[in-house]
Amino acid sequence: MAGRIPQQFIDDLVSRVDIVEVIDARVPLKKAGREYQACCPFHSEKTPSFTVSPTKQFYHCFGCGAHGTALGFLMEYEHLEFVEAVEELAKMQGLEVPREGGHGGAPQRKEQEGSKQLYPLLAQAEQFFRQQLRSHPEAVRAIDYLKGRGLSGEIARDFGIGFAPPGWDNLFTALGRGHEKELILAGMVVEKEGGKRYDRFRDRIMFPIRDRRGRVIAFGGRVLGDEKPKYLNSPETPVFHKGRELYGLFEARQALRELPRLLVVEGYMDVVALAQFGIRYAVATLGTAVTPEHLDQLFRQTDEVVFCFDGDRAGRDAAWRGLENALPLMRDGRTLRFMFMPEGEDPDTLIRQVGQQGFEQLINRAQTLDEFLVEHFKQRADFTRLDGQARLVELSRPLIARLPAGLYLHKLVERLAPLANMQPEILQEMLSGNAQPTAATGQGQQRPRKPRIDRQQPSQVRNAIALLLLHPQLAPLVADPARLAGLQQPGVALLIEMLDLLHRHPNLSTSSMLEHWRGRDEERHLFALAQRELLLDAEQDDLENEFLGAIRGLEQQLLKQRYQELSRKPLSELSGPEKVEYQALLLELRK
Repeated sequence: MAGRIPQQFIDDLVSRVDIVEVIDARVPLKKAGREYQACCPFHSEKTPSFTVSPTKQFYHCFGCGAHGTALGFLMEYEHLEFVEAVEELAKMQGLEVPREGGHGGAPQRKEQEGSKQLYPLLAQAEQFFRQQLRSHPEAVRAIDYLKGRGLSGEIARDFGIGFAPPGWDNLFTALGRGHEKELILAGMVVEKEGGKRYDRFRDRIMFPIRDRRGRVIAFGGRVLGDEKPKYLNSPETPVFHKGRELYGLFEARQALRELPRLLVVEGYMDVVALAQFGIRYAVATLGTAVTPEHLDQLFRQTDEVVFCFDGDRAGRDAAWRGLENALPLMRDGRTLRFMFMPEGEDPDTLIRQVGQQGFEQLINRAQTLDEFLVEHFKQRADFTRLDGQARLVELSRPLIARLPAGLYLHKLVERLAPLANMQPEILQEMLSGNAQPTAATGQGQQRPRKPRIDRQQPSQVRNAIALLLLHPQLAPLVADPARLAGLQQPGVALLIEMLDLLHRHPNLSTSSMLEHWRGRDEERHLFALAQRELLLDAEQDDLENEFLGAIRGLEQQLLKQRYQELSRKPLSELSGPEKVEYQALLLELRK
């Protein structure tokens, strides 16, 4: 495996590039005041709402919510993985990407070179299996099976379907000379104790698994006899990680210039059979549940994802896990649907009965996310009862918390509110933890509302973080960030970490800071702040005073917090130094 890219290199790279140049080379931009605009490349629109800020090195679409840095844009627009996007940006700057790990880098480079050798070897294995399907005497059984499933030669060619003939060492004999270790590393050959080696795939129809670049990285094999397992996948290797890859995604992108949607099914034959009947946008997971990495890939290709699973308990449980993983990605403009097969059917058999048009009509009638969510909740609570309505709130809370802010979240709360017999704004308060359920929260009933002074004023922590994110040059104004460490408020730890980072690396830009938190829980909150601030067009002439005012406010809260801690103790239990501290705090707070 390649070593980790140093964070310092990523920070410096993002600070060095100009996001306007990166995007303008792919989507022509027009100057609009201090910023640049274009029609969004991620959704259809006639009026430009895609904005690029050269000062913040950040893009945001006010139509669909797409946002990010130059790295994020390359990942979204060119469908690249994070590492691939870093390499592309570095190439544009004429830089070589460094890697951490190894002793002096030599063992690591050797391992990287070993991984690179697997790609041509796996490509040769694909050619071997395809040739066997055409020429091996036993291949007639495989051909008859494929014809019996209604597959044409053209579809078999498009998906690179082949045949692993019976016998223990056909592939090893054909490719193994000088490549024994690589074949074992690639998972194509198994080595047993005593040094005996044999082909992993024998007497099976072979499905090559490709990465986004079209390189063969693994295989799946379907048995022709009664052996077990029925389907066999390559093991995890340096180039194949089943939790990241999707069978058929490369083929779907080759067949369709723009993907209207992606249909997630459970097996190779489902993908291939659907393609045979004209549905070229199906993909399959590789013997694992739908992961966050899968969903991230899917939503980079299209705005609509449809899960197509069995209608039994296992299929619905798999769909639910997919829903939970998808929630953080459900920004405005994206759609997630759930299609369950009738008992005894799978996509392969069903499309033969109803044809392409009928199958696509079923897809269009698939449950939306909110419909599936409500159905799931109904199985766990009786909404006609007060305790069932309270149960709905508790079931919804952890799910709603995972959704990004936006119209999608708002509409989902509106959908759930009547079921809980509440006004949407009251349910929103309860789901965000700002209120507790009571018996008097039904629609049409007025609940006493206490004034919420804190909600009317912006959080000083949030204000300080936003100012620091957008104006990193303010960091030196706080000489000792650790002095805020005792303040028990959400966001304080993030503020201190940002200050420490900028003290160590004073030249970081807004986009570099955003990339520094990529993949962490704080990332979503920082991007939300950056988006919100892009809406503010007014010049800030006194940023230093505003930032210092927020810091002084936090210091004042820390004094109050300490004063309250000492006030809770009986005077007789205070030590001498604590009594002195208590008096000093009292005087300071009275000022």
